Amino acid sequence: MQPSTVIHKALTIAGSDSGGGAGIQADLKTFQELGVYGMSAITAITAQNTLGVQAVYPMEAGAVAEQLRSLGDDLPPDAVKTGMLAHASIITAVAEQMAHYRFPHLVIDPVMIAKGGTSLLQREALSALVKELIPLSFMITPNVPEAEELTGMSITSLSDREEAALRLHQMGSDYVMLKGGHDPSTRDLVVDMLYDGTTFRYWEHRRIDTRHTHGTGCTFSAAITAGLAQGMTAYEAVDLAKAFIHAAIEHSFEIGAGQGPTNHFAYRLYHAD
Repeated sequence: MQPSTVIHKALTIAGSDSGGGAGIQADLKTFQELGVYGMSAITAITAQNTLGVQAVYPMEAGAVAEQLRSLGDDLPPDAVKTGMLAHASIITAVAEQMAHYRFPHLVIDPVMIAKGGTSLLQREALSALVKELIPLSFMITPNVPEAEELTGMSITSLSDREEAALRLHQMGSDYVMLKGGHDPSTRDLVVDMLYDGTTFRYWEHRRIDTRHTHGTGCTFSAAITAGLAQGMTAYEAVDLAKAFIHAAIEHSFEIGAGQGPTNHFAYRLYHAD
């Protein structure tokens, strides 16, 4: 990729993954691969590997706010994504700084549970996410279990997902990107759905049989954020992110004894333009 005279900047507000497959590390890799200058505000330190999350050490809300003030005063981003936010106080701090600096194109990846089952969002923080942060967002990117938690409804079909998207849009997000990887009703296909308040749009890809999917949600939302930072529309950014994550899963790394990470090099190395 040729260097551009315009440097597009993207910010990730998320937890650090010591294993490198998710969180801050996955986001920054994705930004770099897609030609965007990446910045970060760390919300938690996790000790984790492909076998699971061994420990979580949340940051103080004031430390998160101070990181955002430093960036807002000197390096305002063109798009922002959130990942693991952990506590209600951190969500409040992020919402306050987002509103103060009016950072554009907030993409919320509502990280709640790690693939190994560890909770990454306290129960009382869910209310803060709905009331304080989602109304500021450009797009929210839940998977099916996360959408169930946010809406309080059971999702077992595509029509259920459409209803969940309607409810999530009513919470204040401009776009709802409801991912289909956890929906067994679509069988051998993964059907992702974007709702803009008026129209549903669908993306279909064959389901890839692999356990190495650690960090897919982080990577997907980071790719959307990278596209938005470069001035793409919501639909163009999702097109880019779908191609990026499909390549990353299809060519995933077989490292570690558990659920390995996706391949952040794959889009550049294997995706034909």
